[in-house]
Amino acid sequence: MTHTISSGRLTVARVHEIIRNGEKLELGKDAREAIIKCRSYLDTKMEDIDHPVYGVTTGFGSLCNITVPAEDLSRLQHNLVMSHACGTGEKVRPEIVRLMLLLKIQSLSYGHSGVQLITVQRLVDMFNNDVLPVVYQQGSLGASGDLAPLAHLCLPIIGLGEVEYRGKVHEAAQLWPELGWEPVKLQSKEGLALLNGTQFMSAHAVWSLIQAERLSEWADKIGAMSLDAYDGRIEPFCPLVHLVRPHQGQIDTAARFRELLEGSEIIKQKKSHVQDPYSFRCIPQVHGASKDTIRYVKSVIETEINSATDNPTVFPDEDLIVSAGNFHGQPIALPIDMLTLALSELANISERRIYKLIAGQRGLPAFLVAKPGLNSGFMIPQYTAASIVSQSKGLCMPASADSIPSSQGQEDHVSMGANAATKLVRVVENTERVLAIELFNAAQALEFRRPLRSSWAIEKIFAGFRKVVPFIGDDTYMHPYIEAAVRFIQK
Repeated sequence: MTHTISSGRLTVARVHEIIRNGEKLELGKDAREAIIKCRSYLDTKMEDIDHPVYGVTTGFGSLCNITVPAEDLSRLQHNLVMSHACGTGEKVRPEIVRLMLLLKIQSLSYGHSGVQLITVQRLVDMFNNDVLPVVYQQGSLGASGDLAPLAHLCLPIIGLGEVEYRGKVHEAAQLWPELGWEPVKLQSKEGLALLNGTQFMSAHAVWSLIQAERLSEWADKIGAMSLDAYDGRIEPFCPLVHLVRPHQGQIDTAARFRELLEGSEIIKQKKSHVQDPYSFRCIPQVHGASKDTIRYVKSVIETEINSATDNPTVFPDEDLIVSAGNFHGQPIALPIDMLTLALSELANISERRIYKLIAGQRGLPAFLVAKPGLNSGFMIPQYTAASIVSQSKGLCMPASADSIPSSQGQEDHVSMGANAATKLVRVVENTERVLAIELFNAAQALEFRRPLRSSWAIEKIFAGFRKVVPFIGDDTYMHPYIEAAVRFIQK
């Protein structure tokens, strides 16, 4: 299968399809023509330009007032990519690097960046051949673009840096001859076009949104199992309650729970308790708020991934080269921080449900084992969940609240969106683990309600889960079962 890069709108769902299906990329006719037209315009403009143009005939950042001779412009761009590859820390996971390549290609395809066609084609070649640059998590301020990580992403274009290929790390200079590729000689403005941009932040956000939608759905399924296992009440999910406070996520969550629990013998039985704790009764409000946040963040990120985000921006038809700030990450840094909080809250309320299930209430044995005391049962999985939730709370400090001036004060306000993006991924992983632990507990608790049956939907999830995680009768080594639960909800 092949995806054609064009001016058509790219969605998070479509990106997910491309990655999941292993689709190849090709530059569409309109994209190729736009790239060639913009580069031709810039080449012509260079012949009669009578004033300095940032990044085209000048240095970068606070060196913007230093004009570079025409014969040195190619070297200027080469030096830019080399000198900015200053990333450090952990490597970015390969699936996010693939997203970075895709999103950088898309951004350059609009014909406002001035790159050569061969430059974009080399990025396409790397994507299609699963040649993934080694990129590091630390180094971007999220303004002037994701300079350091994008430098690592694009170093291989000029035959430098490292790439992962067929399970091994290679020097690009050594691998290129094997692939029949030659280093690209960058022309004026190209290095800046490659390094200015928000593709590091955006790729992390797209990956996290894909996971967030999956985890939001699992939070509802697992929460519904926990509600039934706790002998909870269905009344808080009544549609009339939510129509008088009509937040869409809240309405959707309540409807989903009614659907998931339709036909449950447990939910229908007479209750001795008047109301449930907030972690059950307020699921529509809490899960719903996270759904609304995911929906909003996705709308912002989809605008971003369909944008030209480098600098300066070239407008061939208008005969304009404008130095501005489309590389600034603020429009997505704030939503990324919001998504971090929304996902952390799914784990936060999940851990409270875990605690209630092991608390020895409503006919459930303490710690969900028949012989507590001799057995610790599910005591420590709750500790683990609490530890993870606490870490995520710390990671919810908004990175976008900070700014540290750089480049001798020329870049005096930055978004820190890259730090927001990397800690978002950590919170995604944390939330997944907490939900898996809740499922582990909920399935155990549900067995103590036998012979009553839950709904068809919940029993189907339960049966699938029991194929990989058994009922725990006596104390055993729990770690493998938690990991199996994580893998189960990764499907």
